[in-house]
Amino acid sequence: MNPRAWALIDLAALKHNLSIAKAAAPESRLLAVIKADGYGHGIQAVAQVLSEADGFGVACLQEAVMLREAGVEQTILLLEGVFSFEELQLVRQHDLSIVVHQLQQIEWLERLGEHDNDAIPTWLKLDSGMHRLGFSESAFMAAKERLQRCGAVRGPITAISHFANADCPDHPANEQQLSLFNALSADFSQKSIANSAALLALPQSHYDWVRPGIMLFGSSPFLSGGASPYQLRPVMTLKARLFAIKSLKKGDAVGYGGCWVCPHEMTIGLVSIGYGDGYPRHAPNGTPVLVDGHRCSLVGRVSMDMISVDLQNHPDAQCGDQVVLWGEGLAVDEVANAAGTISYELLCGITSRVEFAYLDSEQGE
Repeated sequence: MNPRAWALIDLAALKHNLSIAKAAAPESRLLAVIKADGYGHGIQAVAQVLSEADGFGVACLQEAVMLREAGVEQTILLLEGVFSFEELQLVRQHDLSIVVHQLQQIEWLERLGEHDNDAIPTWLKLDSGMHRLGFSESAFMAAKERLQRCGAVRGPITAISHFANADCPDHPANEQQLSLFNALSADFSQKSIANSAALLALPQSHYDWVRPGIMLFGSSPFLSGGASPYQLRPVMTLKARLFAIKSLKKGDAVGYGGCWVCPHEMTIGLVSIGYGDGYPRHAPNGTPVLVDGHRCSLVGRVSMDMISVDLQNHPDAQCGDQVVLWGEGLAVDEVANAAGTISYELLCGITSRVEFAYLDSEQGE
């Protein structure tokens, strides 16, 4: 049975992008951020391919336990820490590391008590300007002192923070955040603040650990410009099929709401993918797709199970032609920009109805 929509995951591209990240920060250890099911690519498969990473960053305990049970031995960091006291027992059981970003988490660690053989590696988060998670400038050092007295914490504590504007490398807030982070982390032996964008564009932020995420999957971490200047390769190619072709007259309205009207006689194609598969419903007319390698444009509103495309650039199109929604030949960044969103959302939004296939383009399998 042929799939109606499928995602090809190029494992060689993933390994290649890891090599780019390592080369950009050769003196730092690398924590590969693979939360949200490996940015929609499959967390276990991604972790296996990224085995040369020094550790992995995930969002929640469920992701971390899944990796441990799959045999991952590297550092696994819970980027949001624990959500309850009870979770600390599983953290110990699976030898996980945690980010501490609020007082309640310190109180849970103090309540846990001292167990030398099961002490927890801890990263202390500074709110250096993101104003999301982390201790304020005035509370950060007091939090550090409490953790240092806590028998449940395995030292040394790592200082961590997060950029709010690294996707725009020239933004003045980046240097402001770095200045504050440098001042308050001066006596920490381990530090980390660089995400994908900072890893590529702000070498002064590399420190002991870098934390690439989106770049590993071949997407640009910057507001402007694509991934190609950094030799990043797309990992996911999302495909579907042209399953119907229809001739329309001038004035015919296409799709729900009739939001697109044929300006002349034309041929449209129906493609077997829709928002039920994770293709963005808000994608506007003109969003690019590739039909059998020919660049065509979305017309009409995205439906649950299909989209309509203008075939004027491919008059020889036939039912059964493969259609690339993003990936090889059509950057996910371009599609995201057309749809008014970011590549992260597109990659993470693929639903279980899409069939995944893992291949290594260097080995042809």
